[in-house]
This record gives sequence, structure tokens and C-alpha cells, in this order.
Amino acid sequence: WDYAGYVRREQIGRVARSVLPAIIAPLRFWDRAAAQRVTHYVAISRLVAERIRTIYRRQSTIIYPPIDAGAFTPSSEYDDYFLIVSRLIPYKRIDLAVQAFTRLGLPLRIIGDGRDRASLEKMAGPSVRFLGRLPDADVKDQLRHCRAFVFPGEEDVGLAPLEAMASGRPVIAYAGGGALETVVSGVTGEFFHEPTVDALAATVETFRPERFDPITIRRHAETFDRSVFVQRLRAFVKQTTGLSV
Repeated sequence: WDYAGYVRREQIGRVARSVLPAIIAPLRFWDRAAAQRVTHYVAISRLVAERIRTIYRRQSTIIYPPIDAGAFTPSSEYDDYFLIVSRLIPYKRIDLAVQAFTRLGLPLRIIGDGRDRASLEKMAGPSVRFLGRLPDADVKDQLRHCRAFVFPGEEDVGLAPLEAMASGRPVIAYAGGGALETVVSGVTGEFFHEPTVDALAATVETFRPERFDPITIRRHAETFDRSVFVQRLRAFVKQTTGLSV
């Protein structure tokens, strides 16, 4: 449904752009018709709930997707690097972070892989390190010791920032999409308000991790734990069907 956003995020070429509308039109018709047969909607965020309301003219119940908060352990100490854990694809906007940290000369570690890796490595300066895919234990260790987690893209929710917060670390996020529902400004992280290198760089320059309390950050992340998800999902099923699960 977000055709313009899809074309922009995925950098669709001119030929594909010329044929996609004709393909999408009948799919939208079918999708809207099928949507009316749904009895109850569950949305993973307020952003998605609004999308359901706008497109399908239906109300929905918001149940956020979970993280396993117990799998992450905060540390009383942190190192001097910033961290990204992400697939390296266009809509994640890793390019903003690479350019901002290259300009600032501050250490940024990037965990993950994807089709953009080669182009991102070309634009990166010596302060930016690409670690590729790592075992889960190593990712968790990197999370709990980072100065801050950087989340430059716009997503419906975004679980990686929640896992960083479960590790007690603050998040620097773009003020758009689901991050507005998971990151609490001044408490669990800070926002940059334009999807530009300048805006991100300015926020990173003034960021001070000592302003944030790891225990407070961790407690916030626990409200997205899978135990909370199961509780809310069971309540939803009971309310809508009368069944206990």
C-alpha cells in the first residue's frame, strides 16, 4: 500500500516503476476485499493500527511483538563505541550512520550483513567497523557494552532497539515509525528529527550516556517481554472469543 515509500526505500529502477502500478492495482482490490472478511485485527504498533484504520476502515487491538528480555544482561560499565545491529539494506538507512560517524570520527561498530555492505564500506572512514554476522553471545556482549545503540531507519516497531534497552543501553533513534512508541526521549534514549546526516551527527555530538540509568532503561524494555505479550494475547483471545488459552 505504501508504493511511494517502497520505491524510495528499495531504490526501484525506472523500468520496474513503470510496470509495478499495473500489477499492484488488482492486488490492492483483492486485498481490500479480503480484509473485510477478517473478524478482528491485531496491530503491532499504533503506526500499524492507524494504517489499518486508514486503508481498511477497521479498528484494531495493539499488541507489541515481544523480545526475550531475560536473554540480555545489563553491564555496569560501557566502552566508547556506538553500535548498530541490522541487515544492511536500503530502508534501514545505515548510510546515514556511516556518513555521520565518518564525519565525526567517532567509533561505530556495525553487526550484520546485506546487499548494501560493499557500498557502505566504500563510504566509511576508519572509525567505522563492519563486523558481519556474529554468534548471538557475541552480539549480546557488544550490546551491553556499547556507548549507545543507533537506529537510523523507520520501521513499524523495531526489535533491535528494545534488545539494546534490555541490555541497559540507551538508543539514538530517528523520530519516526515505531521508535516513537518504544524509545522514551530523555529516559531510554534520544531522537534525531530529520532523516539526514546532519541531524544524526548533531544528536551524536551532544549525546552523553552518563545521563541515562541502565536499570531504568532495562525496566522499560521488560514491558515488551514475551511474558507480557503472552498475557495480552491471551486477554485478547478471551475478550474476542470467550476462550481461555
